[in-house]
Amino acid sequence: MSRKKVVVSLALSLGIIFAVPTVDGVVQANTTSQIEAERSLLQSEIEEKKQELQEVQAELVELNEEIQRVDEAIEANEMMIEETEEEVTEKEEEISRLEEEVSELEEDIERRNDLLKDRAASIQRNGGSVGYLEVLFGAESFGDFINRVSMITKIAQADSDLIERFQADQEKLEIQKKEVEDKLKDLKEVQEELEMMQAMILTQKEEHEANKAILQEREAESQALVEELQLEDNELARVLEEARAEAARREAERRAEAQRQAEETARSVADTGNNDSSGEIQQYSASSSGSGSISNVISAGYKYIGRSSYRFGAGRNASDIANGYFDCSSFVQWAFSTEGISIPTSTSGQSQIGSRVSTSQMQPGDLVFFDTVRGRSNSHVGIYIGNNKFIGAQTSTGVAVADMSSGYWADAFKGHVRRVQ
Repeated sequence: MSRKKVVVSLALSLGIIFAVPTVDGVVQANTTSQIEAERSLLQSEIEEKKQELQEVQAELVELNEEIQRVDEAIEANEMMIEETEEEVTEKEEEISRLEEEVSELEEDIERRNDLLKDRAASIQRNGGSVGYLEVLFGAESFGDFINRVSMITKIAQADSDLIERFQADQEKLEIQKKEVEDKLKDLKEVQEELEMMQAMILTQKEEHEANKAILQEREAESQALVEELQLEDNELARVLEEARAEAARREAERRAEAQRQAEETARSVADTGNNDSSGEIQQYSASSSGSGSISNVISAGYKYIGRSSYRFGAGRNASDIANGYFDCSSFVQWAFSTEGISIPTSTSGQSQIGSRVSTSQMQPGDLVFFDTVRGRSNSHVGIYIGNNKFIGAQTSTGVAVADMSSGYWADAFKGHVRRVQ
């Protein structure tokens, strides 16, 4: 049996018990104990669900922190990838520049080699070193001879130095090119690793987000369940309070009746000449602290017309009454209390109060009952005001005057009328 069914079952049982006289309150005590036991189980379940909710919320906090760390890792990784891509671009540009320099240097070396080849060919055509000898022997003086020797030596040395420098530059450029290519290779490997790492981190984030969605769904379900159980606990608390109040009221009535009978017996013993003066046990009616005015009971609720709302279980404390929050039975109980007339707060209790009268004898101030819930009689109550109209807390309008001569209320009215006084 579900929790809601248990609460409804207990409430119905409570109404039946209130409607039937009990012996020494034994059945009422048992019912109260049953409600207390059921509420204790319900509160244990609430605490258990709250603990589950706290655990889910703790997991969510931890997961959110992990998601934040993953987001930070993604951001840092993206920066590293961007920096690496910039370095790769720089190295590729540097390689292109070095390749151009090597190409230009190779062209210079090639041109110089061609020049040397032409010079060597010319010397060979002129008989080996004859060209140089002609230059030397063509000197006009010894000083001129020395100058020509020096010039030829410098030209030969310059040619040799130029070739060596070109070769050294070429080797240097080749080394630089290799270093840059090696660095580029390393950077591309790092880039690939970073991209793989980024893919893994993104996958991890997707998994975290999926887990977060599951946890959020669990959190919502747990929260809704806790709230539902809390509402059921509140209803059980109300039913329990009502049971205790009704038990106390019945006990007070029992004591008063016992006192009355004791006093009547004492009078009968003292007055031996009049034995038929023993009082007839009166039919149960509401207790009143004053004469009360039924017209005032009826008019008390008019101030709430259009300024109230129906709330199940409301109207039983000063705050609800001040704000115009009532259910049907609490409004009726409050209206009579304004004239010092005490009646039960539940519809089932009110359906047993006073005396039952026929519809042809209805008077303003009588309680009229309606079967608005399928399978449950006397599920709604109001105060008859005459001309086939009654005032009550209606579920759709709050406190209002309704016509019971036709339509919905005529169909729901089964002729149950109670007179409080």
